[in-house]
Amino acid sequence: MSTTAKIAAAFMVLLALSSCGNTIRGMGKDTANAVNATQDAGRTVGHAAKK
Repeated sequence: MSTTAKIAAAFMVLLALSSCGNTIRGMGKDTANAVNATQDAGRTVGHAAKK
């Protein structure tokens, strides 16, 4: 395998790994937003039940 091919393969691996990292971070943010929305809805129901 030539040096250029090795460098290209290494670049492709790094690109794939960085894409996975972005996806995982995005999923974490989505999950956190879902938890916050659920907690807010619970508070709203709790406040409505007290009235």
